[in-house]
Amino acid sequence: MTPNLVTVFGGAGFIGRQVVRELAALGCRVRVACRDPEQALALKPAGDVGQITPIQANIRHEGSVRAAVRGADAVVNLVGILYESGNQRFQTVHEAGARRIAEAAKAEGISNFVQLSALGASSESSSLYARSKAAGEAAVRAVIPEAVVIRPSVVFGPQDDFVNRFASMMRIAPALPLVGGGHTKFQPVYVGDVADAILKSLTDGAQKGRTFELGGPTVYSFKEILELIMRETGRHVGLVPLPYDLAKVMGFFMELLPVPPMTRDQVELLKSDNVCSGNLPGLRDLGIEPKSAEIVLPTYVDIYRKGGRYSPVQPV
Repeated sequence: MTPNLVTVFGGAGFIGRQVVRELAALGCRVRVACRDPEQALALKPAGDVGQITPIQANIRHEGSVRAAVRGADAVVNLVGILYESGNQRFQTVHEAGARRIAEAAKAEGISNFVQLSALGASSESSSLYARSKAAGEAAVRAVIPEAVVIRPSVVFGPQDDFVNRFASMMRIAPALPLVGGGHTKFQPVYVGDVADAILKSLTDGAQKGRTFELGGPTVYSFKEILELIMRETGRHVGLVPLPYDLAKVMGFFMELLPVPPMTRDQVELLKSDNVCSGNLPGLRDLGIEPKSAEIVLPTYVDIYRKGGRYSPVQPV
């Protein structure tokens, strides 16, 4: 059931790049649909000549979305934002955009559809991000009931924006804040495992219409994640508890920055654990053995060590 041509919206992003590479390795032709196709040019060598084609598509514009899915056998929607800015609003991207892509796929007779959501997506969440992700799931399923929904926890891997961000901050900051005391639980999942789950969903018809929660083999508190990064980089910074109310005040001012390190909505997210519920299938149900952060992190955070990546790790 391997599709011949797959359109990947958001294929130039962190998860998208991994998905595109794996699709190409599988022998699929891939359209990488993104607002700036130049961002996807580096992916072309991952396939044969003409196998990977970056194209311009804006999920707010129906015409470009329809052109991107025309003639495809399958569609993957990976488009998402972590904070709102300008025209990029949660509802516009996560709900309206997802619906527009699903409607375009439906018009082309495409039922092989994967929607990337997020662990914790819920219409009852206090976080606008989480509510919009749930609305996006509902919008897609209303159009294509057979769509597969993937809900990962925090995704890590080379070039991620989670571990790398904190490892980079540890090089210059004497201390980092622990919002809410750092007790929020996470179940970090490796980007390669997420991509494998997406490919399995596209190539195995038995998965149609299912929702998967993806998490790694270990549950960590936010404080434990920072401590793990410190151990792997040999750096030590202070970890200062920060009450939620104070964090929201800081988030208000940080939202004024072009790339806010923290927003009020993200503080709301941190009030709830980000772990698999156990009520939905996960990686092992797809035949994928999840990789642990302890195995993968040393392969890419070594660049943050004192003295460089080839220096020995200093105990903290």
